[in-house]
Amino acid sequence: MKLPRIYSLEEIAKITGATMVGPTNFPVTGFNEIHVVEYGDIVFVDHPKYYDKALQSNATVVLINKKVKCPQNKALLISKDPFRDFNKLSAYFNPFKKASKTKAATAKIGKNSIIQPTVFIGNNVSIGDNCLIHANVTIYDNVVIGNNVTIHSGTILGADAFYYKKRQDGYDKLISSGSVLIEDNVDIGALCTIDRGVSGITTIKKGTKIDNQVQIGHDTVIGEQCLIASQTGVAGCVVVEDNVTLWGQVGTNSGIRIGKGAVILGQTGVTKSVKGGKTYFGTPIEESRTKLKELAGLKQLLKNQKK
Repeated sequence: MKLPRIYSLEEIAKITGATMVGPTNFPVTGFNEIHVVEYGDIVFVDHPKYYDKALQSNATVVLINKKVKCPQNKALLISKDPFRDFNKLSAYFNPFKKASKTKAATAKIGKNSIIQPTVFIGNNVSIGDNCLIHANVTIYDNVVIGNNVTIHSGTILGADAFYYKKRQDGYDKLISSGSVLIEDNVDIGALCTIDRGVSGITTIKKGTKIDNQVQIGHDTVIGEQCLIASQTGVAGCVVVEDNVTLWGQVGTNSGIRIGKGAVILGQTGVTKSVKGGKTYFGTPIEESRTKLKELAGLKQLLKNQKK
C-alpha cells in the first residue's frame, strides 16, 4: 500500500511503537508483504526462516523481531511482534469505513454501465464504461473495474485475505489494506470470490474470462486472455501469466507462477511453478503425457499382479 505522502522513519516508529534503527528522517513511501514489496516500502518478518529474504528484498525498511545488522541503504524497526505492528499500519492508514448506502457517494460509474438492483458498491469504487453488473454483486471499498466488464450475480470483489498467524489463544488475522483491479473486457461468472491484497492489488488483466464459482486469493495476478473454469481455486500471491487455461477444479499452492500459454487440465493440483507452453495434469502436477504414461504403467502393473 502506498502512503498518502512520504513519511519519516520516526513518524512510522511512533505509529507502531517499534524501535527504529536508521536516520530519523529516513523516507518511507509504503508498506507491503514480502511477495509484492517495492523500493520505499516497509516489510515485516517474524520468523528466522525468512529473515534473509526480508533483509535482502526490495523493501527499504524491515520490521523485524530481532536485533540484526542493518543492511546498507536500509532502516530497521525492531519489534516484539512485527505481525501486530504491521496491523497497526493497516488500521492507521486504511481504517474500516462503515457503509451508509448500497452505493457509496464516493463511487464512480462510467458511461452506459448498467448496475442491476441489489448491487452493493463500496467507498471509492471505480467502474468504467459499458459494464454490466448483475444483481447481488458485492463490490468492497477501493475496487477498480475497467471498461466492458461483465460480473454475474453473487460474485464478491474485495473480501479480506485469508491470512492468519497462529497464537496460543487462537488465530490472529492480518488486516487487509489492499484492493482489487479488474481490467478491461473481463467477464466474471456467478458466485466468484476475488480477495483483495493484504497490502497490494489482486489483479485480473485484460480479456480474461472466469467461470462460475471460482476463488482468487489475495495479491494474485491473473494475466491477459486467460480462461478459468468452474470450481477452480487460485491461492494467494500466485502469478498466472498471459493466455493460461485452468480447467475445472484446478487448485494451486500459494506463491507459485504458471507460465504463459500453459494449459492445466481438470482436477490438477498445481503444487509448484510450471513453465509455459505445455499441458499439465495430476497431483502432484506433471506434463500431461508424462502423467498419463505413469498412470497407464501403474494400471498395467496392477493388472499383471492380479494374474
